[in-house]
Amino acid sequence: MTIKKDDKVKVLAGKDKNKSGKVLQIFIEKNRASVEGLNLLIKHMRPRKQGEKGQRIEFPAPINLSNLILICPKCGKATRPKHKTIEIIKNDKKIKQKIRLCKKCNQSID
Repeated sequence: MTIKKDDKVKVLAGKDKNKSGKVLQIFIEKNRASVEGLNLLIKHMRPRKQGEKGQRIEFPAPINLSNLILICPKCGKATRPKHKTIEIIKNDKKIKQKIRLCKKCNQSID
């Protein structure tokens, strides 16, 4: 997965094009992500008890992952990350770990 929770992303298409925000949650099976403050929809809630008022709730609707691009935290540019497998020695054991690298500045994103 190229985009993870708490990553900063930029929207490539739709009503919020060129805006950026933080990923709140990812829906892997639907290939979508919810971004903070973007693609806001309004849901009207009916009053449940007598004397209570109805409400309008704004919430960020999920956006397709193909319409999002990752912003590198080091250089601040939008990039498609490349993946690299590195070996880490932990407690005398070699562990393979997959990391994401920025294609522009070659720094680790994770």
